[in-house]
Amino acid sequence: MTPRHGRLRPPRHRPLRSRLALRGLALLVACLALTGCRPVDLPSSTTASIRIGGVTRTYRLFVPTGLTGPAPLVVVLHGGYGSGAQAETAYHWDDRATAGGFVVAFPDGLHRSWNAGGGCCGQAGRDGVDDVAFLTALVAEVGRRVPVDPHRVYATGMSNGGIMTYRLACETDLFAAVAPVAATRLVECSGAAPVSVLAVHGTADPIVPYQGGPGGSYGPAGAHVDGPPVPDVVAEWRTVDGCAEPSVANTGAVTTSTAPCPDGRSVTLVTVAGLGHEWPGSAGPGDGGATGSGGASAAVDATAVIWDFFAAHPGTR
Repeated sequence: MTPRHGRLRPPRHRPLRSRLALRGLALLVACLALTGCRPVDLPSSTTASIRIGGVTRTYRLFVPTGLTGPAPLVVVLHGGYGSGAQAETAYHWDDRATAGGFVVAFPDGLHRSWNAGGGCCGQAGRDGVDDVAFLTALVAEVGRRVPVDPHRVYATGMSNGGIMTYRLACETDLFAAVAPVAATRLVECSGAAPVSVLAVHGTADPIVPYQGGPGGSYGPAGAHVDGPPVPDVVAEWRTVDGCAEPSVANTGAVTTSTAPCPDGRSVTLVTVAGLGHEWPGSAGPGDGGATGSGGASAAVDATAVIWDFFAAHPGTR
């Protein structure tokens, strides 16, 4: 199976997927009204489940102690053949959430994969699992458990999870900003709503090549991701967001291209020279299904960079 990519167009209308996302946002606001602004003192990390489409879906939830009001929520999507627990361990989001005072959800893809569109990836893609509906419901469910600020809900993910993150940006209005890592866009994305985007990618990624085209074998079934060049995907989002021309800064192996956009949004690409198919700065494999994933890098701490980006970009809708 070889996923192919679609085109991204500036927004013209908001179809059914927007109404689904707005319904999720309304549920989150209602849940916040029920939970109020009392301090939350749940166990720091718990495993929970919800029923969606007749299927039980699971996730890990990290809540720092001592929250006193509506907090940001970051949804972290594991890579193909990974898990929520693996992402929680490897990417250090719990430590960052404790310092920053926000909540983190680590959902599990069915069969350790996400239906990110374009045939990607694994059994979730082959079965047509509605992961957009699951993740929309997840945001509302977390809002029932803890006070969440509906204007500061974010999504990030690695590889298959990063590709799913792009799909969420294309098909929902729930997220103030998204941050795909080692990922590309594989879905048709016409009518996408403006959203802040931070992409992190290595130039030596053999699974999701920086310059696009088919990557190396992925997972037990030997699938290949075939998407557009990462700089082209980022340029398309600049068009959607109506951004100015980007400025470029170089620090050692890291090149950062940042474009300011209306309403305080921005679109940024962090390119790491020599980095393979990895979450830079992680404590373990970024993607359980990728073999021959190329070099790791300590040149940038992706989790720190992503949270700083999210914190600077609250939603405007």
